Amino acid sequence: MFFITKEDTESMVEISTYGKCMTVFLRGEIDHHTAAGIRKEIDEETDKLLPQLLVLDFSGVTFMDSSGVGLVMGRYRNVSAHGGRLEVVNLSAWCYKIMKMSGLEKIAKIQMTGAKK
Repeated sequence: MFFITKEDTESMVEISTYGKCMTVFLRGEIDHHTAAGIRKEIDEETDKLLPQLLVLDFSGVTFMDSSGVGLVMGRYRNVSAHGGRLEVVNLSAWCYKIMKMSGLEKIAKIQMTGAKK
């Protein structure tokens, strides 16, 4: 088992991998200004690892608009293309509501902060 953490202090993304599981810790605001950079960072690592499980951890997200939904949907497409699964965890009540209204629970497991698995 191998553990790698990629973190850039200017980045909104911290990526940890453990075996074929990749966890992405997001922080800050996810909007149309920031989503493209976040997508690029996640996709570069996903393309290298081809994880069986991609976990997007929203515990550090302070704001999200519909760009966050697009971010999740695109990562789902990428990980499912090679047979992987997606989980979205530690969503604030607001982010959870947006994800639920968008129907994302049909393609990925979504979980609010403090919810039990």
